[in-house]
Amino acid sequence: MNDSPGTPKLKTGIDGLDDVLRGGLPQGSIYLVNGSPGVGKTTLALQFVLAGAAAGEKVLYITLSESQDELREVARSHGWSLDGVALYQLDTGIRAAGEARYTMYHPSEVELQEAISAVLAEVDRVQPARVVLDSLSEIRLLAQDPLRYRRQILALKRRFGDQHCTVLLLDDHGGVADGHLESLAHGVLTLERHAPVYGGARRRLEVAKLRGVKFRDGYHDYTIEAEGIAVYPRLVASEHASTPAPWKLESGIKELDEVAGGGLDGGTATLVVGPAGSGKSALAAHYAAAAATAGQHAAIFTFDESIATAVARGESLGLPIRALVDAKTLRFVQIDPAEVSPGQFACKVKDAVVRDHAKIVVIDSLTGYLNAMPEEAFLLNQMHELLAYLGQQGIVTLLVATQHGLVGAVQTPVDVSYLADSVILLRYFEALGSVRNAISVLKRRTGMHEKTLREYKLGRGGIQIGAALKDFQGVLSGTPSYVGTSGPLLGDSRGKAG
Repeated sequence: MNDSPGTPKLKTGIDGLDDVLRGGLPQGSIYLVNGSPGVGKTTLALQFVLAGAAAGEKVLYITLSESQDELREVARSHGWSLDGVALYQLDTGIRAAGEARYTMYHPSEVELQEAISAVLAEVDRVQPARVVLDSLSEIRLLAQDPLRYRRQILALKRRFGDQHCTVLLLDDHGGVADGHLESLAHGVLTLERHAPVYGGARRRLEVAKLRGVKFRDGYHDYTIEAEGIAVYPRLVASEHASTPAPWKLESGIKELDEVAGGGLDGGTATLVVGPAGSGKSALAAHYAAAAATAGQHAAIFTFDESIATAVARGESLGLPIRALVDAKTLRFVQIDPAEVSPGQFACKVKDAVVRDHAKIVVIDSLTGYLNAMPEEAFLLNQMHELLAYLGQQGIVTLLVATQHGLVGAVQTPVDVSYLADSVILLRYFEALGSVRNAISVLKRRTGMHEKTLREYKLGRGGIQIGAALKDFQGVLSGTPSYVGTSGPLLGDSRGKAG
């Protein structure tokens, strides 16, 4: 379906929602916004009329379920003023004491007609370009009969159409969609709220219908912030396809680049996997610092530790982390997965690429991200889409994943190796009476790589990579046997390994 030609679109006041709607709501139509209490319908409607007022339009907010003071309090909580918005409070209370004076008609029928007439009179007086009717629940209660209710909504639609108004009808459907009402509306926007077992509530929206517009279908995460509703459009990698120039990120450590086949290629994702404490985050931070030192921008999204801890660890390895952060070539982003939805996280990563021009993105750790959101459906599919987007932008992506266990048969809780183009494995092993680390590259789709295991050591001087462990067998098991006579291990001053 193509966008309607020649129909101006009105900004909703929510950038992410305008992106989902491909520019905004087509002018002069009626739209239904439905959802249960607490999803933010009133906040969205206020942003809609405030955007119109800011553009110099006449706007009208008709409230049936809340008082004007309550509306102003909602606006005040977001730091907004409603001075440029015409407010009209419609009293739909049934006159219990006066019901006896209605002899030919049911009291609700008379009061419904009075309510509709009052709404239309206010529209005629203000002559608004944008109207919000909050909410239809009161009109539905007055109508009592579904046929009468549909006829009244149809009459409102025709009258609003004659006035060339763009109208938002807010409805608390209580989880049950109103098919009669949805068929009358030009567009339908559904808001949902879900409370997980742990963490903040998750909210998502769906444009169920928008005639004549090729909108972004499916669910999109959103949050209600102090500044109002923020919508995070679902990331679709194919919409951002590009052909960036090939490039390679080198670590600056000759032996490490040899292990990785010359460096990490732009547009690829590398999984750094190993037991806790084996140096995964340090390796990822080294690559990020190498890129930032070379003038590229790097972003590290940390789930498992604070930014202060990550900076201190980098400094302890001799990396100029603080200087790079001050120079704004390296940026740390602290993520609380209990409060951040997958869609919001994907938008943060996209912002780092688009706004901050990051060429290397580190997600530390993928294990923490997946484990912290066990109720999120299709989380791996969303991660796959995010990695596809980063690959199309020529970004070097590093995913840190922690395996269960320390030595012997360690296991990765979630198999994410298929998501990565390269896999770097870090392992512990025991030799010469001490616990040591080994590094190897198990997979590299974009070219050849060294298939040996090398010793990997962290120290004040940074990362050290030793010679290939040719004289050991069973390093990956954690308890290797020494079968040779050549080459010292790192830190072994005797000249031989055995």
